[in-house]
Amino acid sequence: MAAIEVRGVTKTYQEGSTVSRALNGVDLDVEEGAVTLLMGPSGSGKTTLVSIMGAILRPSSGSVRIAGREITGLKERELPAVRLNHIGFVFQGFNLFPTLTAAENVELALKLKKAPAAETRKRARALLDDVGLSDKYRSYPADLSGGQKQRVAIARALAGQPGIVLADEPTAALDKDSGRVVMQLLRDLAHKRGRAVVVVTHDNRVLEYADRIVKIEDGRIAGAQDRDSLNLEVTHA
Repeated sequence: MAAIEVRGVTKTYQEGSTVSRALNGVDLDVEEGAVTLLMGPSGSGKTTLVSIMGAILRPSSGSVRIAGREITGLKERELPAVRLNHIGFVFQGFNLFPTLTAAENVELALKLKKAPAAETRKRARALLDDVGLSDKYRSYPADLSGGQKQRVAIARALAGQPGIVLADEPTAALDKDSGRVVMQLLRDLAHKRGRAVVVVTHDNRVLEYADRIVKIEDGRIAGAQDRDSLNLEVTHA
């Protein structure tokens, strides 16, 4: 089942008399229970597309359906609820609050979901346990490695139990081993928990974790391959 359906999406920007087209007639389905990689050169439209799928940017035209609901016609004040209820975000720069501990960063996301106060700390610790950080509850971001920060970010993204996880270059700032740990976590979210996981990446090291690879060039879908045609072996199950 498609968690996100994109049809005929365009995105244009205008500066003075100059009009640039970031996306041009994109059609894409993102399936539950699978890892979809969005790949392409810089400026191809990958981040623009994932921002539209995450209800951060509005398309100039076209249709976007999230969990079966058309969102392009929603008012601006309605979009935060869409993001909160359906989508978890993971960013290259981690976006953690430096003055909060790992647990407090996750707790903050739970508070946005209006989780009962008595459950917030317990749930935050359980999420950090899930990403292998049971010994880092009280650690501040400055005391964590890049891979650990990204795992805190994944725990935070999962706080609202979203059906969709969108990750923008999640391994770009990580070494090989940390990148593998992060991608294994994302793959497990898809395969074991049925999440729809989209990863924007330039990192060829993560190809083995893909169920589908979608290539974007000049704002268009240039091609897509499913796992059966990729001839890849996942060595870290």
